[in-house]
Amino acid sequence: MSVDLKQQVRDFWNANPCGTKFSEKEIGTKEFFDSIKQHRYSTEWHIPQVVQFERWRGRNVLEIGCGLGTDAVEFARAGANYTGIDLTPRSIELVARRFEMLGLSGRLRVADAESLPFEAEEFDLVYSHGVLHHTPDPQKAFDEIHRVLKPGGTAMIMLYHKNSYNYYVNIMFLRRLGAQLLRFDWGPNLVNKITGEDIDRLNQLQMRLRQDPAKFFSKEEFLNQNTDGAGNPLARVFTRRQVEEMFSRFSTVETQVHFLNKRWIPVIGKILPRAIERPLAHRFGWHLWIIARKF
Repeated sequence: MSVDLKQQVRDFWNANPCGTKFSEKEIGTKEFFDSIKQHRYSTEWHIPQVVQFERWRGRNVLEIGCGLGTDAVEFARAGANYTGIDLTPRSIELVARRFEMLGLSGRLRVADAESLPFEAEEFDLVYSHGVLHHTPDPQKAFDEIHRVLKPGGTAMIMLYHKNSYNYYVNIMFLRRLGAQLLRFDWGPNLVNKITGEDIDRLNQLQMRLRQDPAKFFSKEEFLNQNTDGAGNPLARVFTRRQVEEMFSRFSTVETQVHFLNKRWIPVIGKILPRAIERPLAHRFGWHLWIIARKF
């Protein structure tokens, strides 16, 4: 089952590289990459503040799940000795193209986070943003991260946060309520008009609901289908207590919460000033960051 699920995860992300939905430009062009960067750091403005890319100059950095390479570019530009892996050949192809366009260097390869193809104690930083909640055995991946980190090294991992507005209010209440409309033929069009959600995605969700309503509305499957697109085979959410236990092999474990998904806050989301957004994100945000150190 795990092998089959891993293949489903690989196939889904190979067909839908993370972040491509945020740009209408031709995939792989300079304009595409520029628009992806603009979107990422305008909506997730906390990333450079937390990571501090310049801190890693001259250090060995491994990124697990390099996606479209936006953070990879910042590490490489800052002078890190960058290595990026991804489960999918498509992402590695796109990041390699992006690095070539910008004249940057780094090691890029297809690899699995649950079985890292590196020697023990090789990296000063292992970084992974929004990836390991999609792997079948996250504990195995966390143990691998500990193995490849040098003594004194840092793991910086972002996972979806269970105790968040996005999980309890948006996904498990508002979206479940709206999904009831997909039972009707006219449902996708109405939901599209109300929310602006992509009509093709809504049609896919309607098809899945009609195939097996009980499975569709189960907590696990509903989360899968309402995080990173219809057809996503696996997504998980974590609490602070869970990740502290899962990272217990590390010497110190710090957690931070960021990113209030304002797009799904009715009425006031678009006009919410950052001065209010920041403290709300620290309490109810969707992104749970783990900063763990190995001594």
